[in-house]
Amino acid sequence: MLDINNLSLSYGTQKVLKNLTISLQQGEIGCILGPSGCGKTTLLRAIAGFKSVQAGRISVNDTVVSDAQHQMPVAKRKIGVVFQDFALFPHMSVLKNVAYGLSKLSKSEALKLAEEAIELVGLNDVKTKYPHELSGGQQQRVAIARAIAPKPDLLLLDEPFSSLDPDLRERLSSEIRSIIKQQNITALLITHDQTEAFAMADKIGVLHDQQCQQWGTAYDLYHEPATEFIADFVGEGVFIPVKVVAYENDTGNTIDPTDEKLLWLETQLGRFLLPEEYLVNNTFKVGDSAKMLVRPDDLRHQDESVLKAKVVGRSFRGAHILYRLSLNETEPLLCLAPSHHDHKIGESFGIHLEVEHVICFPNCSLINH
Repeated sequence: MLDINNLSLSYGTQKVLKNLTISLQQGEIGCILGPSGCGKTTLLRAIAGFKSVQAGRISVNDTVVSDAQHQMPVAKRKIGVVFQDFALFPHMSVLKNVAYGLSKLSKSEALKLAEEAIELVGLNDVKTKYPHELSGGQQQRVAIARAIAPKPDLLLLDEPFSSLDPDLRERLSSEIRSIIKQQNITALLITHDQTEAFAMADKIGVLHDQQCQQWGTAYDLYHEPATEFIADFVGEGVFIPVKVVAYENDTGNTIDPTDEKLLWLETQLGRFLLPEEYLVNNTFKVGDSAKMLVRPDDLRHQDESVLKAKVVGRSFRGAHILYRLSLNETEPLLCLAPSHHDHKIGESFGIHLEVEHVICFPNCSLINH
């Protein structure tokens, strides 16, 4: 339903995005995630038709809507857009706001589709009210209803929940996802909020350095990041220094260093087998220094462990406490532990590292949250 191939976007001589390729099937929800200024809004504007394309192409429902040679008018693209500020008309009722984009239909048909959309988002009881009489969540629902009423091929959402409080944002994102899925609508949203991206999207693309560095599921981005930036940007964690070594087995008996079938990562927290994909790609060799990503949920609170770390910071999160730990006064670590342990700053407790997904990068520089 959406196919973007080798897309490049610029403002004058300033490149914004280059060689971007992503696609969405019918009914899939995609998300473009990235920090401010990475090109998210520019991409959305190009898909909607508000921004010209320098190279590559954008296709919607097997029709090319933008390339370097031509640009289909916005009104002909069958794309619905939900803007960040909702963009509702203050002098119109909810019903008239939703029906506004259906002006090419007969009045009766426009009202029928508008009322169907309003019912779908659960606003039947406020359809005669005006935007200023609604809560932020209700206004967002009106904006969604207005965008889906014309039954677009593609729905674009521009930071749709950014103006809402965190609790409402989480609840509404789940509800809107259900509506979109129920109607089998193909949608693409942009956001800088990872929680929002994970809650809404089937596929997520991370923009950085003018490129989409990875396009995949939330699981892929968190557990199998394609680049160091994604490993650092998605989720929480720290990089710790490691050394690439060769061992016959986990007893520590050394073997011929030229045999790269059994390479391990030696750390102050234990030894971890180097995953096969790093061997296939010849990413590391014996003796290399590297860095391994450690997530807060990789580090276990274990009272009987001989390895102790000191609490240098803590953040209470209800059922859990996120501890910032210091190991031997050198290693910064994060540990998510059940809150009933309740260690104070300056105390030490036993830790054990259990890493199910080893994520490692060459040691060009250490980056820590």
